[in-house]
Amino acid sequence: MAVQDPSRQVGYLQQCLSSDKKPLAFFLGAGCPVSVRVAPNGTALIPDVAGLTALVEEQIKTDEECAPLMDKLLSQFIADAILAPTVEDMLTHVRALRAVAGNETARGLTSTELDSLDVGICTLIHDAVSKDLPDGPTPYHQLATWINAVRRDSPVELFTTNYDLLAEQALESRCVPYFDGFAGARRPFFDLRSMEEDALPPRWARLWKVHGSINWYQNDDGAVYRATTDDDAGDRRVIHPSYLKYQQSRRLPYLAMIDRLRAFMKCPGATLLLCGYSFRDEHLNEVILQGLESSQTTAAISLMFGTVGECPEAVALAQTRSNLSVLCRDGGVIGGQLCEWPVIEENAPDATEWIGWMPVDSANPDGPQRATLTLGDFAVLGRFLSELAGVSAEPELIAPAP
Repeated sequence: MAVQDPSRQVGYLQQCLSSDKKPLAFFLGAGCPVSVRVAPNGTALIPDVAGLTALVEEQIKTDEECAPLMDKLLSQFIADAILAPTVEDMLTHVRALRAVAGNETARGLTSTELDSLDVGICTLIHDAVSKDLPDGPTPYHQLATWINAVRRDSPVELFTTNYDLLAEQALESRCVPYFDGFAGARRPFFDLRSMEEDALPPRWARLWKVHGSINWYQNDDGAVYRATTDDDAGDRRVIHPSYLKYQQSRRLPYLAMIDRLRAFMKCPGATLLLCGYSFRDEHLNEVILQGLESSQTTAAISLMFGTVGECPEAVALAQTRSNLSVLCRDGGVIGGQLCEWPVIEENAPDATEWIGWMPVDSANPDGPQRATLTLGDFAVLGRFLSELAGVSAEPELIAPAP
């Protein structure tokens, strides 16, 4: 296996993110909100997909109507040999059954029961991720500060699969203007034409929530709007981890957001920086890979929190595309080649903010040390962006619970 110097990758990142000419975009996955910790125990402000799944399964048992329906749903996963379905799998399954049930029944669940499950799961997701961003220096604030620090030829685009409102809160707290596909004040409406024409100034960031948002709703006429109050519970929340239900109309947000990702990947010289994304969404993977295949000047760099062995999907995909780099804690894939960070037998250099050292053998902490790259932690990446923006580093404290 080849040995690569992680400091070269850090230098390349600094060069890319300091450019005011290149089209730049961030892709924030479910691992990013986990990096925001709150007191007293330093727990994540918002859980990851696994934590959200456990929470939904536990809390839905207290709903007399939905509890037996969830038992039926989980029994279907067992029958289909899907042993650890996520909350996203559940919504996908419910909506696939609802699409074929019509006014009747699919796999023992009526259309009314499927609607109840859909609403029940979405309500629990809403309650779990509807959190206020702490005031302290969070990586979301640091990302917003970096966006606002440099006047660029092209707008910074933020893609996210998360339903929460953390990115919006951070952008607004740092007075960064942004466009998210909606127009209006009292009840902003989804405006596909504005997304397609996109004549806003480059200083406006673009925020594309690929899987919807807890404050998006769809009324009985099919119109999608962004709620500004909490009195819209009568309409259906637009939370869609699967695209199955949303192929019926090009005017619905999901495909429009995907089109924005597809369009960005075709921009000459574009760089997409991914963080907190596990590459387990095959549809999104396909869009990213197609963009990389269509333009050799486009690059994607994925910063992974775990080791190479803990990121099999990302590693496998990067080995098929030389312009997709995957940088893990102990190595990665660069130029399509699997690599590892160097090992020092003794006298390892002092650790830096982004590059540390860990024992090759955990049982021998004083033995050979391997370099580690820590930028896959969104909290560390936030401090990296602060430094690039010329902001003095603030201590990353655990914020008080909101």
